[in-house]
Amino acid sequence: MAELVSKVLGVLYVVTGGAGLVLGGDANRYHNVLHLVTGLVALSFGFAASRSGAKRFCLAVGGAYLALGMLGFAVGNPAMDRLWVLGLMSLGTGDHVHHMVLGTIVLAGGIFTKRGGVQSRTGSIRRGQPATGSEW
Repeated sequence: MAELVSKVLGVLYVVTGGAGLVLGGDANRYHNVLHLVTGLVALSFGFAASRSGAKRFCLAVGGAYLALGMLGFAVGNPAMDRLWVLGLMSLGTGDHVHHMVLGTIVLAGGIFTKRGGVQSRTGSIRRGQPATGSEW
């Protein structure tokens, strides 16, 4: 499941980050670059990493996004749409909700991914065999 979540997250964030940079939008340039980089990293874990690597990615990124959203509500200025200026980015209520929902989904992708065998290039799973790197 973590591989699928990483692939979907990657595609969505590469498209939104790239479109935001080219077409503009609500998010500033730095926020769009962050989305683009997050998407590229997610794609690499979804397509090129092992299942355990994708699982760890989902757990880390999901937890980070969930925490980012909760912090935004906690420290954002209530008089200004919960505005939180974080470095070069400004995050509002919509961003906080987005981060919490996304974080929950990505975290669930990591939590519900089973540990198991090594996946070969064909997608078949060989249980109980160590990964030597030669099958990749």
